Amino acid sequence: MSLHEDALASLATWAAPDDEQEDLRVKFVRHLHNTPDGMWRSSYPRHITAGALVIDPSGDRVLLNLHGKAKRWVAFGGHCERADVSLANVARREAREESGIIGLELVPSPAQLDIHPVPFCDPRGEVLHLDVRYVAIAPPGSEEVVSEESLDVRWWPVDGLPELEPSMVHLVGLARDLVAARR
Repeated sequence: MSLHEDALASLATWAAPDDEQEDLRVKFVRHLHNTPDGMWRSSYPRHITAGALVIDPSGDRVLLNLHGKAKRWVAFGGHCERADVSLANVARREAREESGIIGLELVPSPAQLDIHPVPFCDPRGEVLHLDVRYVAIAPPGSEEVVSEESLDVRWWPVDGLPELEPSMVHLVGLARDLVAARR
């Protein structure tokens, strides 16, 4: 199965938690049906990306990175690569590369979908990431590493987060719920 086929199957069967997420799910599936290269940067101005919010096993802290180009705190994520076999693989790889944490436990189903402009990818501001977001649970005692793509990587208490986009705040809540449900 190709990455495109995996993404289409994953998103076609994903049970969106609300009407807004269902609307995004339909848009992502339509994009993949209509765009053979929809997983890649060559799909201009829209393409699928994936990533993961890293949370500690207690659900009390999340690991965020101060993105070098965006200059704001975000979860880990990025573009698909030819060697990736699934959306979950993209999310796991990006979280591992950007956090430095080995042994992340990825929750296998997407937690959230988001569409956002990426002005640092195109000065005209036309590039949109169709972002599939997962949750990854860090092993106890994990130590983060700042990657080349980040200005900083830091654990934040969920009751003391930096200024985040509303969708990212919502993702933190979803991640906490997923961790609590696993206990």
